[in-house]
Amino acid sequence: MTAVAAARRPFLSRPYLLGGVVAVWVLLWIAFRGQATLPLGGAELTPLHQRIGAAAETIDNSRNSNPFFLYFVNYIRLFIDEFVTFVQALISRPSFGRPVPVIGWLGVTAIATAVALLWGNLRVALLTAAGFASFGLLGLWEESMDTLALTLSAVVLSLAIGIPLGIWAGLDRRVERLFAPVLDFMQTMPTFVYLAPLTLFFLIGPASATVATMIYAIPPAIRITAHAIRQVPKESVEAGLSLGSTPGQILRKVRLPLAGRTIVVGVNQTIMAALAMVTIAALIDAPGLGKTVLKALETLDVGTSFNAGLAIVIMAIVLDRATSAAGRRAETARRARRDRGPWWRRIQVAAVLAVTAVLVYLSHVYVWAAEFPGTGDLGAQVRRAAGSASEWAQVNLYATTNGIKNLVTYGLLNPFEALLAGSPWWLVTAGVTAAALVVGGTRIAAVCAVCLVLLVALGLWQDSMVTLASTLVATVLVMALGVVAGVWMGRDDRADRVIRPVLDAGQTMPAFVYLVPILGLFGATRFTAILAAVVYAAPVAVKLVADGVRGVSASAVEAATAAGSSTWQLISKVQLPMARAAVALAASQGICYVLAMVVVGGLVGAGALGYDVVSGFAQLQLRGKGLAAGLAIVVLGTMLAAVTRAAARRADAAAHGRH
Repeated sequence: MTAVAAARRPFLSRPYLLGGVVAVWVLLWIAFRGQATLPLGGAELTPLHQRIGAAAETIDNSRNSNPFFLYFVNYIRLFIDEFVTFVQALISRPSFGRPVPVIGWLGVTAIATAVALLWGNLRVALLTAAGFASFGLLGLWEESMDTLALTLSAVVLSLAIGIPLGIWAGLDRRVERLFAPVLDFMQTMPTFVYLAPLTLFFLIGPASATVATMIYAIPPAIRITAHAIRQVPKESVEAGLSLGSTPGQILRKVRLPLAGRTIVVGVNQTIMAALAMVTIAALIDAPGLGKTVLKALETLDVGTSFNAGLAIVIMAIVLDRATSAAGRRAETARRARRDRGPWWRRIQVAAVLAVTAVLVYLSHVYVWAAEFPGTGDLGAQVRRAAGSASEWAQVNLYATTNGIKNLVTYGLLNPFEALLAGSPWWLVTAGVTAAALVVGGTRIAAVCAVCLVLLVALGLWQDSMVTLASTLVATVLVMALGVVAGVWMGRDDRADRVIRPVLDAGQTMPAFVYLVPILGLFGATRFTAILAAVVYAAPVAVKLVADGVRGVSASAVEAATAAGSSTWQLISKVQLPMARAAVALAASQGICYVLAMVVVGGLVGAGALGYDVVSGFAQLQLRGKGLAAGLAIVVLGTMLAAVTRAAARRADAAAHGRH
């Protein structure tokens, strides 16, 4: 080492400084344990909670007199309610004086299959037909159509807003910079948090559920559309301008056609986000499969929740495959027309539409084609099998599952929780602020200090610390899994081909569904929420780490191999250090996913802030506390996002500096 390099090296590196902060924290925790922890009982309210509850009651009482509600909010609520009701009348609910919907099961299945065939391919069409038939066979046709109606309503409204805004952002960088912090906030904030405040303005029901779903589903539509517009080759735009095309003609004739496939990807992501949120929105009386899952979770009925969860998974897979196939067709449409001729496509479209029209007519006129035949015997068998499997697992796998649960609970969760929830609030504030100063600098430390003081002011300090402990434990497990599986995938193409479809399937499933099998194995405990969070967040972390490892320079790997490095040395000394920016990004994304799922885990025994939010829905006198808990979750998410993003930026800067 040269004298200059030695002079530039700091006296203490960041890991040593962080270790010192933790050591001092632990010593002070031993001395002050249990003091100033600000506990609050489940039914206890602070003056702030009472004021928030009183404000919510004032809003309720002024709903029909305040001009803001009379001439703005109420009109939006009525429009959305009518729109959702209209879609339900078409496919799921008896309407217009009829005992059945306007379009029965046969017509709905025919329309979905026709869309999949015309915009996708035959394989996707067969999958779609089988998927829709399974809803009836599981005895959940009406619930599935309610979920589909709410999802389609939210997607149509989200795309009507998101695509124009995305085009605007893609054409104007200033608009994109203006939208960026708003979209970051919408995507960072856990979905659970949207629900309570929205019910104040739009009441419990389809309108609140649709608006909450739109908040979650609009950001991908805007971001991906903007990206698609920006990716259009400049040469194509310049060629259009040289021919005298106006900006409007350039947009319609050049930009949108060339951006078509990527925009369809945005539609796909919007649909998947909407379906995930619609199931969670059952907490505010959204109709459909989510309500069935929620009621079953409340009574620990694993069979019923698994049956409904299976229907949600099938719907997610069908919608994902159909829209993905549509994206591929959009790219190859012009080539297909040249190969087979436009006449072939017109004949195919006409034949499919004719058959679909006949089946829709039959479903409108005849009861046998409107009501799904049978009594859902398959669903009853699935419920019994899932319930029996859960009981068998709890009896015969108790030693294994209990061992895993105890290992995580006593080895990780309890120590984290004891340190965070058992330390005085001022000690936690000082410790976290000092750690943030080491990791991210003065600005990040200030953000953390403000967030922690806000948690004290909200009167939910101890619940926030319990939620933070669960989040950190789940994140540790996510990153352990992400590094191991990500390195394996990044180094082995065969492993990547096997594992990646599993990760894609995991990202396709709505988060609500993960709780069902885990609840059956481990019961309603804090560990159930943590494990569900790990399953929810791990796919993102694994993919990011794998891509980072795969992106390491081949020459660096070859040089280390030529120098005689073992596999372990190659991974630990070369590939992981050079991919640390990707690892830091995986931690940043993983912790946001984990927080969202840990909060949902309040439904299955996780307690803390998630339970406070749910209690605010269920008990009017606790509404103020539930709203305060939602704000506390936002504050926690803001703090964690700030720290992890700062760490990711520092790792990225270090990687670029090294190169």
